[in-house]
Amino acid sequence: MALILDAVLTGIFTGAIYALMASGLTLVFGVMDIINVGQGALVILGAYLSYLLQRDFHIDLFLGLLVTMPAMFLLGMFLERAFIRPIKRDRTTLSILVTFAISLIIEGLLGIAFTTNVVQSQAWYVTASFKVGEFYIAYVYVFVFLLSVVLLGALYFILYRTKFGSGLQAAMQDRTSAQLIGIDVERVSMITFGIGVALAAAGGMAYGATYSFNPGSLYDLISRLLVIIILGGMGSLRGALLASVGMLIIEDVTSVVWSPVWATTVFFALLIAVMVIRPQGLFGRVAGRKQ
Repeated sequence: MALILDAVLTGIFTGAIYALMASGLTLVFGVMDIINVGQGALVILGAYLSYLLQRDFHIDLFLGLLVTMPAMFLLGMFLERAFIRPIKRDRTTLSILVTFAISLIIEGLLGIAFTTNVVQSQAWYVTASFKVGEFYIAYVYVFVFLLSVVLLGALYFILYRTKFGSGLQAAMQDRTSAQLIGIDVERVSMITFGIGVALAAAGGMAYGATYSFNPGSLYDLISRLLVIIILGGMGSLRGALLASVGMLIIEDVTSVVWSPVWATTVFFALLIAVMVIRPQGLFGRVAGRKQ
């Protein structure tokens, strides 16, 4: 029982990391109907930037977010303006090709800059832990969990308590009607993509502090992130959060109770079952959004 409880705790903490990474992906889809398969590469880019700041400039990983998140927010707006906005037809399909090309470029540049050697961000809280009852909990998991709560809470505040958030929600529901009532949908889309990439920077820092990585790590990441937003429902932030935590808990508990070999298999079996019963995901829309 203790091992199961430990697996559940680990699943919750690591699930918060994936929720942070997946939130930007599902937000962009909800507003723009863009499937950003480059999100995994952007997460790894964020991990390397945090790693670089810590290694070469001795800037704490969390303090480094004050640099990496604004920088990647600007990068996201540039990518949207230069590569996403010109797509006028078949946006969902063509966005996969465009963002995959961006992903390959980022992977290549990271490979040149850092080689393919596996690295991990270092800080005192990465290896230190404290005891709670029978469990030892790494400080980094607690700090990253709190970071996820703060950033996702801030995202919900922006969505539901600001004028920009009202415009964003209107664009999510019906882009044409949003334009007719005076909302600058292109500006909203550009800022939204920037927010999604900034969240990738935060997720990358968290990922780099808890897992080892190299430029090729993006492939495993994007596959997991796509599964999360499909299970939670495309465009649903609540669904992304619950699916992230649920996915990691199922995998960790299965590893303890059964075998690590079956951990991913069990999750994908449940995913298939959910898709058969509810094809739009747990909190997805039954019908597509109006354009």
